[in-house]
Amino acid sequence: MKTALLLIDIQKDYFPGGKMELVNPLEAAKKAYMILQCFREHGGHHVHIQHIALKPDATFFVKGTEGSDIHDAVAHFEGEPIVYKHYPNSFRETNLLELLKGWGIERVVITGMMTHMCVDATARAAADFGFQVWVAEDACATRDLKYGETVISAEHVHKAFLAALKSYGQVMSSEQIIAQLASEQVS
Repeated sequence: MKTALLLIDIQKDYFPGGKMELVNPLEAAKKAYMILQCFREHGGHHVHIQHIALKPDATFFVKGTEGSDIHDAVAHFEGEPIVYKHYPNSFRETNLLELLKGWGIERVVITGMMTHMCVDATARAAADFGFQVWVAEDACATRDLKYGETVISAEHVHKAFLAALKSYGQVMSSEQIIAQLASEQVS
């Protein structure tokens, strides 16, 4: 099955010292890198997705700032495609669907940040477009959220969204994904 890897918003503002630091982003990025290397080594299709804020009062992912750059942990190589987006759903007003269809992709492996926003929106949209969806649970990160006076820990946010995404595809560890791809000879 033709598979593509999506690396969603693994950008510097989400890491320590950034303007929207997440919980354990480096650990997630390292797992995303493992999958990325699998795709690179086997000639698999992969695409970096980079969020650029459009709102004039945006506090992070501001165009032209270092924080909007793709993090070094999953460094973009010259010639690798980048999709620039402005909304949580990576398909909205981008060329992502066109790119994937042009490659003949049937399945997407999703990694990235934030689990409860862009990963979730993109995974649901991918399923709606007919792709088989695999989410790498340990190659995604999020942050604590607040509802009223209640703080929901990043761990609970992450797990709740992954549990919901099981209705749209498979949620697996990076190691499970790599093993499955290796058994299929990733293409």
